[in-house]
Amino acid sequence: MYQALYRKWRPKTFDDVVSQPHITTTLKNQIIGGKTAHAYLFTGSRGTGKTTCARIFAKAVNCEHGKDGMPCCECEICKAADNGSLGDIIEIDAASNASVNDIRELREGVMFTPEMCKYKIYIIDEVHMLSVGAFNALLKTMEEPPPHVKFILATTEIQKVPATIVSRCQHFDFNRIKTEDIVARLSYIAGQEGFTLHEDAAELIARLSDGGMRDALSLLDQCVAFSDDITLDTVSNASGIAGRDYLFDILESIADKNAVEALKKISELHAMSKDLKVLAGELLEQMRNVMLAATIDNGKDLITCLPEEMVRIEGIAKKMSLEEILGCISLLQESSERFARSTSKRIELEMCIIRLCTGSYGTNAVQAVPKQSGGMPDQELVKRLARLEDAVRNGVTVQADRPADAPPPKPEPDPDFKKMDPSQITPIQNWEGLVTEISRRNPAISGFLKKSKAFMCGSTVFIIVDNDFFFQQFKKLNVSALIADVLRENYGQSFNIKAKSAKNVSPEDTENPINKLLAKAKELDIEVDIKNKN
Repeated sequence: MYQALYRKWRPKTFDDVVSQPHITTTLKNQIIGGKTAHAYLFTGSRGTGKTTCARIFAKAVNCEHGKDGMPCCECEICKAADNGSLGDIIEIDAASNASVNDIRELREGVMFTPEMCKYKIYIIDEVHMLSVGAFNALLKTMEEPPPHVKFILATTEIQKVPATIVSRCQHFDFNRIKTEDIVARLSYIAGQEGFTLHEDAAELIARLSDGGMRDALSLLDQCVAFSDDITLDTVSNASGIAGRDYLFDILESIADKNAVEALKKISELHAMSKDLKVLAGELLEQMRNVMLAATIDNGKDLITCLPEEMVRIEGIAKKMSLEEILGCISLLQESSERFARSTSKRIELEMCIIRLCTGSYGTNAVQAVPKQSGGMPDQELVKRLARLEDAVRNGVTVQADRPADAPPPKPEPDPDFKKMDPSQITPIQNWEGLVTEISRRNPAISGFLKKSKAFMCGSTVFIIVDNDFFFQQFKKLNVSALIADVLRENYGQSFNIKAKSAKNVSPEDTENPINKLLAKAKELDIEVDIKNKN
């Protein structure tokens, strides 16, 4: 009968355990010195060797011919322990034996001496699943067990284990297994099993397993079912990460602030019966990769993806600021938490996507702001103060609030852009925030304003762009009116809007007003990212 690789290649001695030398060395020395404890607590993520080390320890302390703290694996006790027929080593799954009655039965069994071994070993897996009453029932027995009994508790969630239990155990924390150790172990097993495992394929399996050897061997088992010659493509197909273009299509739409394309892709996936909660989790995972690509120069080892996907991840990272990326991650996490109680997962995800594309990361925070006694939300007051500060910084005179039905004041006549002294013009330092608001109201013009810079002179605003196509569509898209509305709301006065293209302006033409404006922005430490500009 076929046996799964993770069971067939489960370590039988401490020397076979991977990436946990701080634990295996200590346990061996305790056995050699005869100073083993009455209770141990093994903690760590799944697949790191907790239960395996518990079994090896149980064999080693009872082995008839043990040497250097290791079980011989040849005596009757070791063989019986390996095939699960040794009655003195009792494994309990706390997930299915969590009641007080189960622990009472354990306490009754503790009183009987071992049948074959020196010690009776109780291994309680996922101990955090025990009920409060069960923990209380176990407490006294663990504190003062009979001399022939030892307890080994294993858990992935140490925070759920009562402090009274933890304090009665020697605590060992298992690390996630290093990628290079997993690769070495997989390569060894592949050689013993007689199939070919390419190094890049082994590395991808190691990264996908997230530090768990059991997960790595299970995935290797899946790959073997595909082919005896395991390549990168074999791993991607077996693990289900092949054909994930839809994820990066959505992320690229988010980076481009293109809500329409992102929603179209969501609709297509919904029609294909894609689980939208799983999709949200996949987007969150890839946004994490984007975050790492944006912040760590040599962080490819931390990113789990195919080589061709890395190019797209880096491209997305270049399009977004770190603040935008972190905002996207936060919003995706909030959305994932709401899926369980949402009546429509599709609407929940679509709302999330629209917020991601419009940069509305702080919606919940704004809604939570309390109102003042006068009826004005605190958030509105903050906005007005911000407008005043920006106006003072930009040298603009802000008029008092006008009645809603009052006509806006007329702007002053347009100044001559070419003859104007750049010293009379002030860069709009909060332009990026204004662009976000403009794009939220009309996402179609977000591309027009991408990487743009704006300058103010009296009642005229000059916008420098680097995209000729959208520049030509300026009037058709009614960009001017929308920008004027947003500026009027923020500064309390009307502005003439003038757009200028820097696309075909030579950097050497220092007398060109566009170059003068961009140079001035640089002098004021305002980031300039217009094409062809240094």
